[in-house]
Amino acid sequence: MNEIKYPRSFSHIGITVPDINKAVQFYKEVMGWYVIMPPMNVKKESGMGQMTKAVFGEDWDEFDIAHLSTSDSIGIELFSFPHGIKEGPGFKPFDTGLFHFAVQDPDVENLTKKIVEQGGQQRMPVTDLFPDDKSYKMVYVEDPFGVVFEIYSHSYEVMIKSML
Repeated sequence: MNEIKYPRSFSHIGITVPDINKAVQFYKEVMGWYVIMPPMNVKKESGMGQMTKAVFGEDWDEFDIAHLSTSDSIGIELFSFPHGIKEGPGFKPFDTGLFHFAVQDPDVENLTKKIVEQGGQQRMPVTDLFPDDKSYKMVYVEDPFGVVFEIYSHSYEVMIKSML
């Protein structure tokens, strides 16, 4: 097998939510993400439905989907199914699987406040990693649908490098 000599870029993440319209509103208004494709319903018999049968199998009839984008062109693909568990996935960092994603905002406190005001929750105090030096802040939050994510004040590489 040939050695890969370059890193792959991140394209998008798919998130299942209980209410597609409320989720699009939250992510658009609170996170400022662009709506690329507003919510639409997909039936199993449709062209998109036929394509997704390979992913979801046969045990579904329809679902709702919407596409958003961050300022740096990372896609957010939202799904909502009429069946399935509607409670949040729970905070399970020790179990295999997706644990969280992270966003960047220089005003960590204000974004956290907006998330809480819109029905989300703050999972920890905002932490200033180096209060006597540079102000690198982070916090874990949860959206109103139970999806956990992290907010960094600076880019990922700057934050991690500063911890070394």
